[in-house]
Amino acid sequence: MKVLGACPLDCPDACSWEVTVADGVAVGLRGNKAHPVTRGALCVKVNRYLEQVDSPDRLRHPLRRVGPKGAGRFERIGWDEALDEIADAVTRITAEFGGEAVWPFHGTGSLGYIQGLEGFAGRRFFNVLGASLHDPTICSVAGGTGLKYTLGTSGGMDPEDFVHSRLILLWGTNPLTSGHHLWKFIQDSGAYTIAIDPVRTRTAERCDEHLAPLPGTDAALALGLMHVIVSLGAQDDAYLAEHTEGWPEFRSRIAEYTPERVAAITGLPVRRIVALGERIARTRPTAIRASQGMQRHDGGGMALRALACLPGVTGDWAMRGGGLHYSTSGHFRLRDAELRRMDLLPHPVRTLSSTRLGEALLDTDDPPVKALFVIGANPVGSNPDQRRVIEGLRRADLFTVVLEHFATDTVDYADIVLPATMQPEHLDVLAGYGHLYLVWNEPAVAPPGECLSTTETFRRLARRMGMTEPALYDSDEELARQLLRDHDIERLRAEGFLKVDKGPVPAGKLSFVSERAVRAGHERLPDYTPPGDPGDGLVLISAASHYFLNSTFGANPELRRRAGEATVAVHPEDAAARGLADGAPVLVSNARGGFEAVVAVTDRVRPGVAATTKGRWAKFSGGATVNATIAERDADYGGGAVFHDNRVRITPR
Repeated sequence: MKVLGACPLDCPDACSWEVTVADGVAVGLRGNKAHPVTRGALCVKVNRYLEQVDSPDRLRHPLRRVGPKGAGRFERIGWDEALDEIADAVTRITAEFGGEAVWPFHGTGSLGYIQGLEGFAGRRFFNVLGASLHDPTICSVAGGTGLKYTLGTSGGMDPEDFVHSRLILLWGTNPLTSGHHLWKFIQDSGAYTIAIDPVRTRTAERCDEHLAPLPGTDAALALGLMHVIVSLGAQDDAYLAEHTEGWPEFRSRIAEYTPERVAAITGLPVRRIVALGERIARTRPTAIRASQGMQRHDGGGMALRALACLPGVTGDWAMRGGGLHYSTSGHFRLRDAELRRMDLLPHPVRTLSSTRLGEALLDTDDPPVKALFVIGANPVGSNPDQRRVIEGLRRADLFTVVLEHFATDTVDYADIVLPATMQPEHLDVLAGYGHLYLVWNEPAVAPPGECLSTTETFRRLARRMGMTEPALYDSDEELARQLLRDHDIERLRAEGFLKVDKGPVPAGKLSFVSERAVRAGHERLPDYTPPGDPGDGLVLISAASHYFLNSTFGANPELRRRAGEATVAVHPEDAAARGLADGAPVLVSNARGGFEAVVAVTDRVRPGVAATTKGRWAKFSGGATVNATIAERDADYGGGAVFHDNRVRITPR
């Protein structure tokens, strides 16, 4: 029997898949050939997903901590006992400190609308409780906010339209590792492709050209390219007159970014900047793919705001195969408000930022966070300032509940651990942020042991706490129907996917001058915001691994073997200046902390930059990972994280 489902992981591709079931057991998994983006192929990580589902290390029963926090020592208990302990603790905490002392911390382990982050699974329960709101700032918010200032929407071009492009700029993105299905459309286009990335990635090696600017200088490069285009008289005056506002003022800003000035900022040769500007000026349509990595620095929102202006200057936004693709999320008009039911809150409550977990656990006292529910997240492995996060989780007065599949680094600090279902075992609805398809996930097999879905866990907890609000007990199918009230749910369920209509981009006129930004306390015009890390040393990039997805798969034995030990890539010039030999063990550190790695001396990174990958677990990495060095500091817009605005020292050990 074949059962249609969908990958829930934090990847733009949101693949449609087929699970082969025999005698109630999932025996095969493959991409859905009928899906226009998945086209039958999954990635190297998800190809091993059934290994995860059937792993002997999977959590199958509720657990109670019996050792000190961080030791990872637990005993098995029953669901009744687990729910009683949680209900008692939450009742006691809310009675003394109020509902805001409870923080439901959601991560991107699942992007499902029913079971995961997109619908904030369990949010109705927490609303009735009056718990703090959770702001998932850690991923893409800075760039999405910047795009809205320019375009009025964070939605961009349909990625399937890349097949019509003649020039493609892959700007701060490595789709062959993170969202490889786009590469098929790029190949089919026959377009000239240019990678703009401080690291020569797998994708950059396959492109026609590679430019390696210094991290965090993307806005300056975008403004410099527009300077070249305008100096050639290649701007689209008709498009500018009819579809944009603020062009004369923005044209003056562009004039400030001469190729010489941009070369000094980016570390690129003047001739490369001019040559790229000239190529863009004469090639229509030009498409830009920019992903989340390029906005994880102090000026990340400004970088996307400026970059979205470039297709406005050239008129590419008016052309099929032209424009910019960052995330298609803005095009999905779903009834998520009906799903989350914010009207159930008894009064306004505060919002806590996922990027600032350490700060919230250690410095917040109005009221203090006394109960933490970790749902689809591994913040010890994924959050900035790992040392502070661990310090906060060690608090004796913090009651922590973790819903999980495996004993992650974060599980080690839990008081109660609840075993969660995985994707073939529950109903869910996904929306890709790298395409325009809703994807349905039908349960294919029964959960193992005592695993429960996130929705069922909170239904049972609500019942245990005597909550009477009827909306807390809606079934998963009822939740899906509320979410998809405006869509053909029967067709979606039968076929597994359904394409939504793309909204207009820009949504109204393209705003070179943004009054919306001014009202939010930001600059009127796009500009360049320099990196903000005041430290010395090399700029450390910690991009996605080819074998892990955030920290998912971080314990998979085969993928850990293929990923090898933690490495830090350093240019030969920087290695020589520091006495670093290829293959030598080193400590990568700054004032916040450090982690151990092995040096790879290579020209894959530009001078002044070091590169490693994220996704490793601390318990397999000497107790610390790259996030021990990351600052818990906000980007310019939306409170985004600054993972790539990070200077480190690299010393032999």
